[in-house]
Amino acid sequence: MPLKAVIHEKFGDGIMSAIDFTLDVEKEADPNGDRVKIIMSGKFLPYKKW
Repeated sequence: MPLKAVIHEKFGDGIMSAIDFTLDVEKEADPNGDRVKIIMSGKFLPYKKW
């Protein structure tokens, strides 16, 4: 499912801001092989109606 669709479902109509945005990449140990964990954090901006 695209991230935009998930954001719309959980927050309503709007976008995640890329102006105040952080991205972290972490390593998670796993017995079947290490895993990559990506954490994105951005402010939700609802669409404005004109």
